[in-house]
Amino acid sequence: MYCRTVLPVTSDIEVLARFGRALADPIRCRILLALREAPAYPADLADALGISRTRLSNHLACLRDCGLVVTVPDGRRTRYELADERLGHALDDLRAAVVAVETDRTCADADEKGCC
Repeated sequence: MYCRTVLPVTSDIEVLARFGRALADPIRCRILLALREAPAYPADLADALGISRTRLSNHLACLRDCGLVVTVPDGRRTRYELADERLGHALDDLRAAVVAVETDRTCADADEKGCC
């Protein structure tokens, strides 16, 4: 049986809000998806995503503050990776759930009202 420590509701809300803040920007989503595949160095991430290193640095700082990525010293360089491998699974599950909901709209007025 799985047992988890029960956190106060405010803690759960804060955790989800941090995750939501991280996902609120398409560049941060792209970074998380890239790091889901493999750890990476900032210069390589910037090149792969086609953004400046300064812009990438700002987004990585946000992801670190949200607790989703960590830095790993590697000699004179610093590598970034997801803080926990379960985050990669969570991203996959969240994406699959959103796609499933999007393709299974039950509201007849979804397109007109922007709901569902």
